[in-house]
Amino acid sequence: MHIRYMTPVEKALAAVKKQELQMARAAQRKKSHDWKVALKEKIPQRVYVGLQNAFCKAFSIVFKQGKGVIEKTYHKEELQAVHKVRDRAVQEGGRKELRQLERRAKSAGSMNMAATTVEGMALGVLGIGMPDIVLFLGTLLRGIYETALSYGFDHDSQQEQLLILKMMCTALSTGENWSAGDAEVEQMLEYESVEVTEAEFDRQIKRTAQVFAMDMLLLKFVQGLPVVGIVGGAANPVYYRKVMRYVEVKYRKRYLCRQRGTG
Repeated sequence: MHIRYMTPVEKALAAVKKQELQMARAAQRKKSHDWKVALKEKIPQRVYVGLQNAFCKAFSIVFKQGKGVIEKTYHKEELQAVHKVRDRAVQEGGRKELRQLERRAKSAGSMNMAATTVEGMALGVLGIGMPDIVLFLGTLLRGIYETALSYGFDHDSQQEQLLILKMMCTALSTGENWSAGDAEVEQMLEYESVEVTEAEFDRQIKRTAQVFAMDMLLLKFVQGLPVVGIVGGAANPVYYRKVMRYVEVKYRKRYLCRQRGTG
């Protein structure tokens, strides 16, 4: 009887599928904290709507005007060059080289994690909640862009920007919304060449902003109060970590599927 052994890429893909299953289960069983529910009841409707609109405006600003500014905070060409070297090593090597590439991609977000912790805490102490939304989104996008480049994917096209928006949206969704969002992400990963209209892009910006607002809204409201502002600031890395975990898994899967197809 002939026994077929899994290749390093196949083993890595199997590990990715396990992580996807873990994320799916976590999204299905997530529950709201009692203190969030109690605080939400105390927030006036006009404040609630105002903060949601602020999130939408922040997303629009960061995605449509902030990409060039964000790109100045890291070395894009260096990341692309490093990936080419490691990608060649993966093709010529195996499991060890794959692990090194994965570690490199994950480390891309570690400095950003520290940055969002410091800036969130600082603004929280000062009682500044709204500017923090733009800064947090900029830091989060930097981590996503660096992760994409570490796996060999450029983020410049509107199609890739739409994919990033969908991944961000899904990462903070729960239940059926998570399942539907994950299916949309998978569809974009499978059919990489699709035309994206401006209207579709704008709808996804609004949709993603609303998901972030619903989940982060209360903490941003708290961060606007100097007495307890530090609570909202300290939460930034929690959301950063959650989004980046989903994004890193999907980009790793995309890279591995491409390797399997060319291997």
